[in-house]
Amino acid sequence: MQKNWWKVLAGVLIIYSIVFGFLGKVPKLPIIHESIRNLYFHVPMWMVMMLLFLLSFINSLIFLNKQNAIHHIRAGEFAKTGLIFGCFGMLTGMEWANFTWGQPWSNDPKQTGAALTMLIYFAYLVLRNSIKDPKKSGTISAVYNVFGFVMMFPLIYILPSMSESLHPGSGGNPGFNLYDAEGNMLMVFYPAIIGWFLIGLWITNLFVRLKHIDIHINQNKI
Repeated sequence: MQKNWWKVLAGVLIIYSIVFGFLGKVPKLPIIHESIRNLYFHVPMWMVMMLLFLLSFINSLIFLNKQNAIHHIRAGEFAKTGLIFGCFGMLTGMEWANFTWGQPWSNDPKQTGAALTMLIYFAYLVLRNSIKDPKKSGTISAVYNVFGFVMMFPLIYILPSMSESLHPGSGGNPGFNLYDAEGNMLMVFYPAIIGWFLIGLWITNLFVRLKHIDIHINQNKI
């Protein structure tokens, strides 16, 4: 039980964020109205995606330095879990956009940048599996992962901030910190990020263990 305390914490934080996300007090805002509650779900998905991509990036750097296969495996599984959260972030964002902007996809710079980022990481997973030699696959995909992670920031933050964007905090639009003057939403927002991040670590841990089992089975077949 002592080793699994963080899993219990993850469950508690997720339940807390969901309950108060739907029932807690939120500011009365024009246009977005009660849809502001999606902040507790949409934004944490993207934040967790980027944190998991960061861990994938770190493992790729370690692999390039030490050539240890475990870091190659972890890099791939962190990227895979990050894409899962990215898909949920995309879906919740499209639902929110459909309500506030009138359509789920409007080619907003941040929408486009997020989609391109996900395509980069989908290509990373394809690249990993397309090279049969394990050492060559590890090195090439690790280098690609490093550049892919670096590209994420211009695509999601820098370029959208330089153009017109409907997203809060971009293109001259006020950020949510201006809307949430009393800071009530932060009491749910931050626990949601921590809870979902711990869930992401949990999922990745399961993916890594399954990968080890698959490798062990394949080795025994040879």
